[in-house]
This record gives sequence, structure tokens and C-alpha cells, in this order.
Amino acid sequence: MRAAMNPLYEQMQTSVFERMSLAASRHGAVNLGQGFPDFGWSDEILEAAAQALKDGSNQYAPSRGTIALREAVAAHYNRQFGEDLVAGNVCVTSGATEALGAAILATVEPGDEVIIFTPAYDSYAPMIRRAGGTPVEVALRPPSWGIEADGLQAAVTERTRAILFNNPHNPAGRLFERDELDAIATLARDRDLIVISDEVWEHVLLDRRRFTPIATLSGMAERTIKIGSAGKIFSLTGWKVGWLVAAPELANLVARAHQFLTFSTAPNLQAAVAFGLDEGDSWLQPMRDRFERARDRMADGLRAAGYAVLPAASTYFLVVDLAASGIGLDDEAFASAAVEQAGVAVVPLSPFAEREAPRHLVRLCFGKKDETIDAGVAAMARAKEMLA
Repeated sequence: MRAAMNPLYEQMQTSVFERMSLAASRHGAVNLGQGFPDFGWSDEILEAAAQALKDGSNQYAPSRGTIALREAVAAHYNRQFGEDLVAGNVCVTSGATEALGAAILATVEPGDEVIIFTPAYDSYAPMIRRAGGTPVEVALRPPSWGIEADGLQAAVTERTRAILFNNPHNPAGRLFERDELDAIATLARDRDLIVISDEVWEHVLLDRRRFTPIATLSGMAERTIKIGSAGKIFSLTGWKVGWLVAAPELANLVARAHQFLTFSTAPNLQAAVAFGLDEGDSWLQPMRDRFERARDRMADGLRAAGYAVLPAASTYFLVVDLAASGIGLDDEAFASAAVEQAGVAVVPLSPFAEREAPRHLVRLCFGKKDETIDAGVAAMARAKEMLA
């Protein structure tokens, strides 16, 4: 007799990030697919983690996170964005993806609809469905990737429960403008919606741009669940330390869902992240400057090789328009050929949407050392010669 299977997972494909990273390893290719940087952190935070491992507790931390880290998260946002947060607004999670899962499970009931903007991080739709909800896609279109108020309004029904919003945006590298934030905030206030705001890229800003948390807009603090990530702030993605920030009533609710996903997070890493948030403000701009130089190095190299590169204001990703580059293959075909024949792994964008999926765009991670960028650009040039 066949074992019972959850059809959501039975029919689900392996994440595109895992798929392309495995392909890069299999073919010995330069991996510009999965988004992990190889620079950006300070040795001081590594030393703090090592010291805490040796001298601190190695037993279960409190489920909501250590008080030191929760206070550090609150103080960091108070300094950076003029908020008025305390430890009670914060719940620490094992990475931002877990925070997203807990936020969705805590707020979405069977039959609810959740608006997402596509292309979207590929965990959003499965997690909404796991909660019994339905993802409703609002397509962002290149090259501007702008939020259109009319399209957003049209997506709302009587079953809409929440808006899941990613700013700055992965994979587009877009930092949304104030009028776009106002459109979301106005809709949320008028229709009494929760906003789950995935703001993990809030500090990876390029060209001296400034970030505005949506919770700081009028009437939004009480209806926003902010998702943050130490892995993105400090370029330490493998640590998997994230958090959610919300009004106490919402934070308490999501913390109940969190405790049965991942009960707690490694205490030495929490101690190191608390140190980094308290002491590391001076690290942020040099990190941004380094990412900006890397973006320009990769973009210049790709353009010299004949690729059409879309602008990036944040994150450590560039998007290449294959059609505008004279390549007739769709994104999946190009990604497969590039890794197998040219020796470079990129991420196709079509898995980031189910409806109106762009099939002529690929994403590359520029958060790499110069030699890795140069090797990746050389491989992309080979791919262009072979596939155009």
C-alpha cells in the first residue's frame, strides 16, 4: 500500500537555489547562483561567536531569543530608523525563512488569500499554502519593477488577509519608493490587512540610498510583522539567525508558532549577533561600498561581453535580460547550458512566479571576490558566444 503523502510536498520541486548550486558542484562551475557572499563580515563578530561558544552557555536558549539579542535588535532599529521598540517587540528565529514561516502560520487561516509580489522568494507561496491559504500574485515588470496601485487594488478580495512584501526586493534588486510604500500602507489600513514585510536586505544598500521600514508609516506599526536577518546584515548566511519585529500582541502570536518550528537558536551565535548589532554600526557603510564595487565590476564585465544588465539598487544580485542580449533561449535552457557548457551557474527567474513568470531573465550574485567575479564574467562571455 502506498504511504500517504502531503501533495503540497509530493508535487514540489527542489528549490532552484539548491538545484543550481548542485549543478555548479557537479560541473565544477563558478557558482553565481545561490546568494551567499564571500566577503563582508568583520573578524570581530567571528571572534565574539568563538568566545561565546567556549565561555558561554551551550544549552537551549529561551525560545523567543536571549534578552541580550532581543534588546540589541530593538536598540539597533531605534538608532537606525527612529523607532520605539523594546525586547517585547522581538522574537529571534533560526533564519529569516523560519520567521516568515512562523508569521504566515500565525496569521493565515484556511481560505485566506495573501498578496505577494512576483518574482518572489520561492518560500512564500508554499508556506502560504501550508497554512491553508492561497497566494495571489501581483506581477512586477522589468525594467522598473514598480508597484502599480491599481493592480494592487485589483488583487484584493473579501478573503484577503495579508500582504507579503519584500523590500528591498530579491531578485530584482529594487528599493521601493515612498509612494509605493504608501500604496501598500493605505490598502492595509483601509482593508484591515496584516503586512508581513520581508526586509532582510535593509542594510545592503548601494549608491548611498536610504531605507524606510514600512512599519514607520502612519498606522502601520500595529499591523506590520517585520522580518530581519543577521545573515544578510553581516554577510554570514550560514549562521541562520533571524528575527521578527511586531507590536507585542502580534509578536506574541507569532512566537507561539515559532516555538513549534525551531524552538531556539544557537546561543553563541545569538551572543555574537547581539555584539555586532550593538558595536557594528561602523561596519555597515564599508560593507555597502564593497558590494557596490563588486556590482560595478560584474555589471561592467557583463556589458562588455554583450549582456543587457538591469540596474540594482540593493541586495547583491544583478538581473540579465537574455532577450535584450540577443539570446533566444529561455531562462531555464540558458541556465542549464551555461552551467554544463560554459562553467557558470546562474539562477533562472521563472521559478519565482507561477503566473506571468518572466522567462527571459536570469539572476547572478555579485557578492564575490574579484577573482570569482572575473571568472564568472569570463564564463558568461563564453556562454554568450556559444548560445547567442
